[in-house]
Parts: sequence; structure tokens; C-alpha cells
Amino acid sequence: MQSEHLRKIGVANYLRLLRENRNFRRLWSAQIVSELGDWFYTLAIYSLLLELTGKASSVAFAFVLQVLPQTFITPTTGVVNDRVRRKLVMISADLARVGIVLCMLFVRSPGTVWIIYPLLFLETIMAAFFEPARTSVIPNICREDDVILANTLSSTTWSLNLALGAAIGGVVGAFFGRDVVFVLNALSFAASAWLISGMKFLEPHTDHLEPLRAKDLVDLSPILDGIRYVRSDARLTAMLLVKAGQWMIGPSWILFTVMGKQYFPVRMHGLSPERSAVLGMSVLLGARGLGALLGPLLTAGWGGRSERRLRLGILWGFVATAAGYTLLGFSKTLLLACACAVLSHMGGATVWVFSTTLLQLNTEDKFRGRVFAAELGLCMFTLAVGAYLAGHFLDAGYSAPHVASATGLLTLIPASLWLWAQRLWKEAPKDTACQSSLPE
Repeated sequence: MQSEHLRKIGVANYLRLLRENRNFRRLWSAQIVSELGDWFYTLAIYSLLLELTGKASSVAFAFVLQVLPQTFITPTTGVVNDRVRRKLVMISADLARVGIVLCMLFVRSPGTVWIIYPLLFLETIMAAFFEPARTSVIPNICREDDVILANTLSSTTWSLNLALGAAIGGVVGAFFGRDVVFVLNALSFAASAWLISGMKFLEPHTDHLEPLRAKDLVDLSPILDGIRYVRSDARLTAMLLVKAGQWMIGPSWILFTVMGKQYFPVRMHGLSPERSAVLGMSVLLGARGLGALLGPLLTAGWGGRSERRLRLGILWGFVATAAGYTLLGFSKTLLLACACAVLSHMGGATVWVFSTTLLQLNTEDKFRGRVFAAELGLCMFTLAVGAYLAGHFLDAGYSAPHVASATGLLTLIPASLWLWAQRLWKEAPKDTACQSSLPE
């Protein structure tokens, strides 16, 4: 039976976690500073590309470079995160991104816009090392009862950072220019590395392992071991694939960027059309962040550590996402468009948090790096495909509202597949359940 402590998750629980857990407090603080910088930076890049190229496909291509490489580097990042101290992986990735982001300052004209693409590729590679490490260490630094709290706080922080970063970044970009945005983002990665360097925790996955060698990065045996581990339980496979159903996140970046410019610019006296478009984009992205903030906050207490409720929450999260994007295509005002963005990303964030929690508590520590790297890689692949298709259809003459509604309707596909997958829990005998500490 679900404990009373976890059924009533409130502000006091999150404050206790931050007060008592120094390691999580530093990891959480690092997340705040780096992600705020990221949202500043992403909006600046997308608006710059639209301004210099005038094509939605240029934004789509940029987004693809921000996500797709993570799919192909997954075998390497998974092995590294299961062979090397994950704290070291995170610090190294942050420091590399400081230099990468500063190089964005060299983009000054249509003739230099090409510089953005290799830099985005390199930054994506660093993120592919960082994110599985960050997700994997949460069970190492938090008690089991606090894992849902940590995941919810991390997700809502991501969402709040998106809302604030998009809003503030739009203002900073509009009034102070993009160079300031790029410098601030580089400084945020430096601050993140410093905060993580102060964490002290055990990493048992490195016990009794020999140092990682270059040939280990191309050794397929750890990857095959990870595949066999996931395939040993069909329910674990289903949980691994949930985030791949979040493909609509890819089109959202393209849609909000284009709709902010073409349909919902925020016009102010003295602002050029380009800067009015940046503000429109920032308002839509801010609404997306607000929805992603509210979703886990409102559902975490209900889901708690009940596996049945977490699975049900994923289903309803997909349905809310589908409804929000379908209705977005019929929105005639910025206010209605923002309401649809809030609804859809309330659902999407719930799917993200609940699926992460299920996977963390059902995966052995020695496999966690490979499992979360694979999950991230599959998710990034579907995001890239979604973004590419959105950019292609927009440049082919389809309107952004039509593409938004189509995105919503197609989201019913992963919802249906997850509903179908629930039979796996009904059919599996309890004594063969994967390494779950979650009660039914």
C-alpha cells in the first residue's frame, strides 16, 4: 500500500529534500543556472536563423543537430557512464560547452551562419554524455522514497527555467542583443561545473572495474549486455520506449518559433518586427514552460510510488498532449495559443517524470548509464524526425496551425501503444517482476 508520507507530497517535502541532501542541492542548483542559460541561448539561435535565412527548415535543421547526434553517440555515452565516475563526466561536459557556446559569437552575417551547425553538433554530443549521468546519479544521492521528489523537482525546475529563460531571454535578446545571451550561457555552464565539483557521493558502478581504455569505446559486448538486460523483461522495454513517444517536442520548437513570428508577434513601440517576433516566441515558450511546471507538481502527489498510478498518469499525459496540440491549430489569439501550450506540456511533463521514475526504480545501478543513454537516444531520434517533418511541411506551404493539429492527432498513436502495453503488467507473474521496489 502506498505510504501516507508519499501520498501527501507537498512543499515541505521538497524543502526537506533540499535542506537535508547537500548533493542533490548542488545538482539541482547546477541545473538551474545551466538551463536558464540554455533557454536564453536557444531562443537567440532560432530567431537568428529565421532572421538570416528566412526558412523554417533552418530552425528544424538546427533542432535536429541539437538532438539527433545523441541517438548515434548513445552506445559510447552509455559505456562511458557505466565505466567512469558520472560526476567527472558531468564536469567535463560542462567545461567543454563553455568554449563551444562562446564560439557562437563568431556568427555575424548570412555568410557565417554555417558556423552554428557544427557548434550545435558538438554541444549536443556533450549533452549526450551529461544527461544520462545526471539522471543516473539521482538514485545514488537520494533515498528511494525521495526519488519521485527529486525527479519532480528536477522536471518542474526545467519547466520553470524554460518559462523564465524564454521570457527573460526574449527581453535580453530584444533589448541587449544576442552576444550578451551567448556570454551568459557560457558562464552558466562554468557555474554548473563548479557546483557539481562540490558533490560527494559513492558511485558503486565503478567498483572493481579496470580503467576505461580507448578500445572499450568500440567494444560491443557492454552494449549487447545492456540490450539483453532490457530485453529480459518486456515491461522494462516498454518503459524504455515511453519517451520516444514524446516526439511532439520536436515540432513544438519549430511551431512556436514560426507562430511567434507569423501569427502572434508582441508589438511594442520602438521595437523592430524581428524583435517583436522574438517576444512572441518567448511568450509561447514561456507558456510551454508553465505547463511543464504545473504538470508534475499537480500529479506527483497522486502518483507517489504506486506503479499502477504512474503508468496511468503516463497514459493521461499523452492524451492531454494530444488535446493541447490539436486545439492549438484552432487558436486565433495569443492567449488561447498559450492555454493550449500549457495543457499539452502539462501532459508531456507528467509523462517525462513518471516514466523516468519507473525506469530509475526498475533498473540496476550497473546498467543504469546504458539504459538511460539508450532512452535518451531513442527519444532524441523521434524528436529529430518530428522537427524535420514539421520544418519540411511548413516550408512546403502547409500552415503552422494545420501542422500543430496534425501533431496533436498523431500523438494518439503512442497513447494507444502505451494503453496496449498495460497487458504486460497483468500477464507477468509478480515473482518475475524486474528489479522494482514499487508496490502495485
